[in-house]
Amino acid sequence: MSETAAPARGLPVVGRALFDGFVRRREASVLLVALGLMFYFRATSDVFLSRDNLVNIAQATAPTAIVAVGIVLLLVSGEIDLSVGIVAAFAPFLLHFAIDFYGVPVLLAFLLALALAAGIGLINGFIVTQLKVPSFVVTLGTFFAVQGLLLITSHAYPVPIPEAAKGTFQTWLGAGPWASITWAILIVAVFHIILTNTRWGLHTISVGGNPVGATEAGIRASRIKIGNFMITSTLGGLAGIMEAFRINTIDPNIGGGTTLTFAAISAAVIGGTALAGGSGTIIGALLGALVLAELQNGFNLIGYSANTIFLILGLAILVSMIANQYLSRLRRAGRS
Repeated sequence: MSETAAPARGLPVVGRALFDGFVRRREASVLLVALGLMFYFRATSDVFLSRDNLVNIAQATAPTAIVAVGIVLLLVSGEIDLSVGIVAAFAPFLLHFAIDFYGVPVLLAFLLALALAAGIGLINGFIVTQLKVPSFVVTLGTFFAVQGLLLITSHAYPVPIPEAAKGTFQTWLGAGPWASITWAILIVAVFHIILTNTRWGLHTISVGGNPVGATEAGIRASRIKIGNFMITSTLGGLAGIMEAFRINTIDPNIGGGTTLTFAAISAAVIGGTALAGGSGTIIGALLGALVLAELQNGFNLIGYSANTIFLILGLAILVSMIANQYLSRLRRAGRS
């Protein structure tokens, strides 16, 4: 009798352990919010979970999530990048210049555009680490400098996608209905592994959490930070090119200048990344980007004005920050 009763008594214990493990994860709260929004907007609009609208949500989530991956790495290492949104707008023009002005093959032009985007990150990282200028100031300056280059070289006018890039390349890199979100999920998966299971990720966390201790332990903090600046700018360039392919035009206003940047920062923070550095989650950033896309899409469907949406987004970010801080205190106290 006791042998058959023991497993029955053990089931609630196992369930409780699984629940506690779920709640303790940084992604738990934002996942519940994303699911709650899905059920709410489905109840208020039959269109919300239709295929076409799911494609809209996925395409709105992808660029924010891709850029948020780099933002998480920087925030975890104790830095920030305000220039990534304008890099996203500049990179498609670099692709256009290389193909249409210099006849560079499409794939090589694509890689060259990403390399130049990475170069902007290299400049940011070098000034921050070697000249000891705060990253907020450096990347704000870079934002205006790159914006000036963009407006001068593009004459502030959109241009069509280069003919050589149209077709399969454009479809696979943004024009396909699920292309952008597929790339976003792949990038999130790769960098989640990097942040949680590699030496680079461990050093990134160490540099942001305890800079002095990390340096004394032999970690080259400058190299880590410069690398993360380069990753962020490269991902910004990729997101910009993918958005240009998706809307089938190269527009100097892609990303809205600061809109993409602040959306990515918001997604990272909503997802559980600490602004103070030392902790963060890539998967949480993806979920944060999904929450932002759901809010904007859902409120559009039920007829809220754009002005109201910005108010709701701002309140959502504040509530998420407060909730994340509260949950962090509970985790540190060892309570569920």
